Amino acid sequence: MAESVFLLCAVTSLVCAVLLLRVYTHKRVPLLLWSSLCFVGLAGNNVLLVVDLLVFPERDLLVFRNLSGLVALSLLVFGLVWDSE
Repeated sequence: MAESVFLLCAVTSLVCAVLLLRVYTHKRVPLLLWSSLCFVGLAGNNVLLVVDLLVFPERDLLVFRNLSGLVALSLLVFGLVWDSE
């Protein structure tokens, strides 16, 4: 059951990223780009979670998962700061 929730989280994050990118191509609002990049990173984070817990349970990918989450949220914070100026 947990595996399906992790996969659904990854798919949902990727769908959000695609929808934000589609709107960005029409409106050209920079915050939409940064938000979509954040969601791509969050989808990668969820995929790493699935790989860590299901595919390679003997290996610990915690550092890579935390790094991908940090990069994803840093992109969003950077976009918020950059757009506010």
